[in-house]
Amino acid sequence: MAIQILNGGDGSDELQIEMLGAGQEVGRSCCVLRYKGKTVVCDAGVHPAYQGIAALPFIDELDWSTVDALLITHFHLDHAAALTYVMEKTNFQDGKGKVYMTHPTKAVYRFLMQDFVRMSSSGADDQLFDEEEMLASWRKIQAVDYHQDVAVGGGLHFTPYHAGHVLGACMFMIEIAGLKILYTGDFSREEDRHLVQAEIPPIRPDILICESTYGTQSLEPRLEKEERFTDSVHAIVKRGGRVLLPVFVLGRAQELLLLLDEYWSQHPDLHSIPIYYASALARKCIGIYQTYIHTMNEHIRTRFNRRDNPFVFKHVSNLRSLDKFDDRGPCVMMASPGFMQSGVSRELLERWAPDRRNGLIVTGYSVEGTMARSILKEPDEIMSLAGQRIPLEMSVDYISFSAHVDYTQNSKFIEEIKAQHIVLVHGEQNNMNQLKRALQGKFSDRAEDIKIHTPRNCETLKIKFRGERTAKAIGRIAAKTPKQGDLLSGLLISKDFAFTILDPEDLLDFTGLSTSTIIQRQRVAIHVGWSLVVYHLQGMFGKLVEGVDLEGKRTIRIMDVLDLKQSLESSSEYLLEWKSGTANDMVADSCLALLLGIEGMPASVRATVSETNHDHDHHQGDHPMADHVDTLSRAEQLAAFLEAHFGSFEEIMIGGVDEEIVENGGLAVKEEEEEAEKEVKQEGDVKMEEGEEAVKLGSKSPTPAPFLHQFRGTPERMALRVQLDQEQGVVETESMKITASSTTLQKQIESIVQLALSTSSHLSETFVLQPQLTSELFQGKHTLPVEPGSTEAKKMITDS
Repeated sequence: MAIQILNGGDGSDELQIEMLGAGQEVGRSCCVLRYKGKTVVCDAGVHPAYQGIAALPFIDELDWSTVDALLITHFHLDHAAALTYVMEKTNFQDGKGKVYMTHPTKAVYRFLMQDFVRMSSSGADDQLFDEEEMLASWRKIQAVDYHQDVAVGGGLHFTPYHAGHVLGACMFMIEIAGLKILYTGDFSREEDRHLVQAEIPPIRPDILICESTYGTQSLEPRLEKEERFTDSVHAIVKRGGRVLLPVFVLGRAQELLLLLDEYWSQHPDLHSIPIYYASALARKCIGIYQTYIHTMNEHIRTRFNRRDNPFVFKHVSNLRSLDKFDDRGPCVMMASPGFMQSGVSRELLERWAPDRRNGLIVTGYSVEGTMARSILKEPDEIMSLAGQRIPLEMSVDYISFSAHVDYTQNSKFIEEIKAQHIVLVHGEQNNMNQLKRALQGKFSDRAEDIKIHTPRNCETLKIKFRGERTAKAIGRIAAKTPKQGDLLSGLLISKDFAFTILDPEDLLDFTGLSTSTIIQRQRVAIHVGWSLVVYHLQGMFGKLVEGVDLEGKRTIRIMDVLDLKQSLESSSEYLLEWKSGTANDMVADSCLALLLGIEGMPASVRATVSETNHDHDHHQGDHPMADHVDTLSRAEQLAAFLEAHFGSFEEIMIGGVDEEIVENGGLAVKEEEEEAEKEVKQEGDVKMEEGEEAVKLGSKSPTPAPFLHQFRGTPERMALRVQLDQEQGVVETESMKITASSTTLQKQIESIVQLALSTSSHLSETFVLQPQLTSELFQGKHTLPVEPGSTEAKKMITDS
């Protein structure tokens, strides 16, 4: 397939990135991308440290009706919980934008948001939306598959890729008018017990927007982390305590359940100690995990194929509410939410905090302003939801199972992606700045020009791109592979910021577009004869084609794009007919202007006085004297230019049969000429080659005769001779071939001739147009298939 590169527009394209949340913070992720009139929003979450409207992104900064696509990376509340508010309570519904997420994310999102509505309904004044609004928005969500190329339209499309992190999480490769942006959301490059690691997309993006949650912190290896976790749990229950594991309903909870169930199976001494999973959605969520086994890693799929369902736990019990919980003796309690701002995890924290036998293990990232972050500072007491002070005696450990990339994973991922611009989001200011400095140091050591950006919330980041666009040649025009330097001529089709070159005949097949031909007709009345019109048209356009059309009208075809016809009813009425087009219209306009001014031209008066009555043969444009007259006219114009430049010129005849020289004894003269020729060859600045027909350059001649001897034996023809000092040159008037006795004079004459020709040439010689008229023009020397003006001819016109 032939390819041609085109420069795009003014060479400058600007991408705008605005964070409405997660800009130098963790929480309420919401990233707005604007490019080429398209607007894409990635994620719409809430901030876990705030309540009600305060938890939302800065949604007033965006006209949501302009959004073309809203992409949700995964179901966590800080990435998806504001979606219902955006869809139901902003002008998003007035636009044409749609919401997209993967199939597992949509399945989990429904149940997770039902729980979110239930938890937030206790403070009715701050409730963002109700369950009915949530379900209404959920039904409008478009579910997509991994690696599915989703075309939104207008040059915008995206593809989801595995991101690890949680079930259904994806990163989006977004392409707008050829610009590629990879938005990672939360991702993990480490394969755990049930999820695949984040993949490297096969396409290199121009922009990478990635999380910076852990900054430059490197986490311990998974096996060491798991061992430390199980040892801590074992130690707490063995001392008679209760283990509180605050988690979110879905995500890391399933990873910890798999780990604990396996550990309990390997330690029979623990079988009497229960493991509880406190969630009203536990059973539904486990059902979703079983449905989407095919999206998990090979270990889980292999177990499932052996009919060993890893999510049917042997040592884990579901606890729908604390009302049925017998709070006696040691146990392991996995409860939500993970930040312990409210809910079951907060209630159990307040209940178990005063007992030193109990233990709290924080297993995920803790956002600033939440109870989970505060308690890691190991205060002496905590504040209950009722406002009471509670002593903190239980042990507190932090073992991160957060499925976010640490510095080691993130820096390696960024290197492999090889994007020109990196935008860091979803990280606290200090962590983000530390990561930026570390990456800048790494890239500067390698002399790589990588730009790293850390935008704040509501701060628009503008990045300009200069690039090339590719136009693909298809159809007939691509049948032959062009060589380097060849020009392709065809129609340039632009659709959705993609360019295609094709032959006009392929337009309907490849685009579904049909073409129409506009025939322009202009009537003009002038009181001059046909011969005078032909005379003036020849003066402007050069050679014309004369004949008659099918109706029997006298016709002149000009430059193969315009027909001038004389009316049969009135000899003073003329009709111009041509196919509409930029070049054709200019030819028609110039012809019309000439016709309207013919009557007042002095040349018309002289031609009219000298005109004699004769019969017109309808094809005088092909008269044998026409070309000769044109040659003489051109010679006169050239002579004027030569005289103006050299001061004088001489009209001579060159070539013809040699004449015997008899003057001064004949033989003596002949010998003198031969000696002169030898002198010319010896003194010439360029050696003459015998029999050379091309221009002889660089010879000198003291007398005119030897210089002209080179034309002997050739056909006799007219020429103009000029002389400059001892040098001379000849211009043949018919062929415009130049012969000079020196290189310098040769170049001077060439420039003068070129100037004369460009000044005096007819339009048909200066501009070459593609023939546009396909109708037959019958000339007198042709055999007519039908008689012009006959019934058959008129029928042919009607049928056409």
